[in-house]
Amino acid sequence: MSLFEDTNPRALKELLADVHSRTMVLPDFQRDFVWEPGATQELVVSIAANYPAGSLLRVRDSKHVFAVRQFEGAPELADFKHTFLVLDGQQRLTSLYQAFYGVGEHRYFLDVRKLIAGADFEEAIFHVRANTKWAKEHEKFDVQAKNLILPLSQLKTGAGGFLKWALNVTNPMPAEERTAMLDALTAISEGCIKAIDDYHFPVVTLSAETEPDALCTIFETLNRTGVKLSVFELLTARFWPQNIRLRDLWDAALARHPVIADFEVDPYYVLQSVALASRTAPSCKRKDILNLAATDITAWWDKVIDGLALGLQILRDDCKVTKPKWLPYQTMLLPLAAALAKTAMPSTPATGVKRERLKRWFWCSVFGQAYESSPNSQAARDVGELGVWLEGGAEPETVRGLRFDPKALRDITPRQRAVYRGTICLVLGSGTGARDFHTQAVITGKLIDQEGIDDHHVFPAAYLRDTKGIQSTVARDCVLNRTLIDRTTNQIISARAPSDYLAAIQATPGFPFATVLGSHCLPVGDDSPLIADDYDAFLSWRQQRLWQEIQRVTGLKVAADLEDPVETTQ
Repeated sequence: MSLFEDTNPRALKELLADVHSRTMVLPDFQRDFVWEPGATQELVVSIAANYPAGSLLRVRDSKHVFAVRQFEGAPELADFKHTFLVLDGQQRLTSLYQAFYGVGEHRYFLDVRKLIAGADFEEAIFHVRANTKWAKEHEKFDVQAKNLILPLSQLKTGAGGFLKWALNVTNPMPAEERTAMLDALTAISEGCIKAIDDYHFPVVTLSAETEPDALCTIFETLNRTGVKLSVFELLTARFWPQNIRLRDLWDAALARHPVIADFEVDPYYVLQSVALASRTAPSCKRKDILNLAATDITAWWDKVIDGLALGLQILRDDCKVTKPKWLPYQTMLLPLAAALAKTAMPSTPATGVKRERLKRWFWCSVFGQAYESSPNSQAARDVGELGVWLEGGAEPETVRGLRFDPKALRDITPRQRAVYRGTICLVLGSGTGARDFHTQAVITGKLIDQEGIDDHHVFPAAYLRDTKGIQSTVARDCVLNRTLIDRTTNQIISARAPSDYLAAIQATPGFPFATVLGSHCLPVGDDSPLIADDYDAFLSWRQQRLWQEIQRVTGLKVAADLEDPVETTQ
């Protein structure tokens, strides 16, 4: 008996329809969906370019041995009887389902105007949080038509959805304008839209006779960590005949600047920074890296490495990015390293001015989510504008155009990586520095490792769910309810009410309770909502406190009105 039922390719739109109809489900022992929206966007870009995105593995599940659940965002299973159990491909299928069906915490869009102007698909696609006013406004067709913004959910059934949208957009136009626009939209349809419509995943389907122990073994094997391939290795081979040893250069850089190793920087980013620094018109797309000349490496490698090291030191020491896991965007390192490679940092007060501007650019990039979409294009813009600003010129658009609504902090969870991580760093750098609840020492990268410090809930999630009745995971997990807490203290907290566990900490003779609590931008005093176990009041208090910190580091004066309110009790 063959283990395989078939090994046929399946159209993406058919696979997503199977997810929606609950024909394909997940074994309940699969881990939760963990991809950040940027990873989803990158996958869609690959599909639009018709690049391979791996194969999928499923089994015809007639025995129903395992407990099952639906894909995140798909309709509830209830009593529905599924056909297939997906063993490999959960993260990819979930991300694509949410993107093309318009569910989950983010919405994905195409800027059709950019595509008409000749921009790459990568530059035209973007995502926003579903709870923003902008996203809700662009659910309306008339707004989409006016701005030529296409929700990716229009493509869930393939090119037919785009054609229908295009006709609805162009029908009201005068004849001549309609004809020109239809021609432009047809060209887009024949390009990236058709590529998405035609995209197929290789799918291996195991037969219904596959034994449960075999499935467990297969699943375990599939989920072992693989090795990521890099363009760096290709260029290492290419430059070898020209006596440029990229691997040796990289090893020397790590030895000379341990901070680069500490932050686990991918050497490919150094090549991208070299491309940004070496070109009159900066660009760091894959084709630019592959076209680097040996002279670019010899002229710019050391300067970029030194710039990268200095940039990381500024982020670590001044912006409190203590560990690589708290760096909001890896891609921010590209313009940072390139700009520092091209600017002088003399031993004068002028260097202090430049350092302050770099810090402000960092915070504005984080809270403006500048690197959320088209990071390579953003890096190309920033390296030029940042360089001008460092030399006394105009502020970059990233700084000048920043808008932020502090209500967004109620909607930011670890899934929204950049703002979440940036907010944690902001807390670490507030006042004289956030202090450890166990040792009361100022939290550093070294202390994080020693004390097992990580981000945890202030109001425990179980307490909010079981005692307060708050069922929304977003309301429980939002960044307003998180701070860095050591392992020992977190075990003490468990699922206890804040008034309970804080009283135990406060009772320790000589412990500077108010100082430590306040260092995390948390309310202190007899009227503290923590002491009253008042979650709504706590969220309001901390939102205002963190907004003050955001204003301090970005220079913002006025809050933007961008967010719909988030109910904590939903």
